[in-house]
Amino acid sequence: MQVTDNFLDKKVFKNIQKQLLGSEIPWFYNPTIDYTTDKNEYFQFCHTFYRYNQPQSNSIELLQPLLDKLSAYSLLRVKANLLTKTSTIIKNGFHVDESELDKKKLEDWTTSIFYINHNDGFTEFADGTKVESVANRMLTFPANLIHRGTSCTNTKSRVVINFMYYHG
Repeated sequence: MQVTDNFLDKKVFKNIQKQLLGSEIPWFYNPTIDYTTDKNEYFQFCHTFYRYNQPQSNSIELLQPLLDKLSAYSLLRVKANLLTKTSTIIKNGFHVDESELDKKKLEDWTTSIFYINHNDGFTEFADGTKVESVANRMLTFPANLIHRGTSCTNTKSRVVINFMYYHG
């Protein structure tokens, strides 16, 4: 697991942050947050940039600086998640991204989470490790590591971009 603060140049980061926290990116309601249960009472909003071997958003070029720094050989999925403020921190279910991939294939892929805004939410791993939501932070780990996200209580929303890719 690798945590990199100030991942992007400040000006480049501020442009991405402004777009994702503004009114230009369409967010789509998702009635579930993780793959662990169909009865999750919580929800999130998502914006899928890339999936099914092709861009899904006209805004994919906004992420080019991130994609360049990640040096991804092949993308599986790039998706932004927006979780709304809650009165207490809500921990979502532990999961691996793209759980429909068989476990052997998951070993070959990488997940990176890019934090858009600073808040009291976090990413937690099954071993208890927590990574705080800090704006312009990149968290990178093997895609088969079980993890979960949380809501936040001190800002209107918690926004992250989730990348799943192959290094080659």
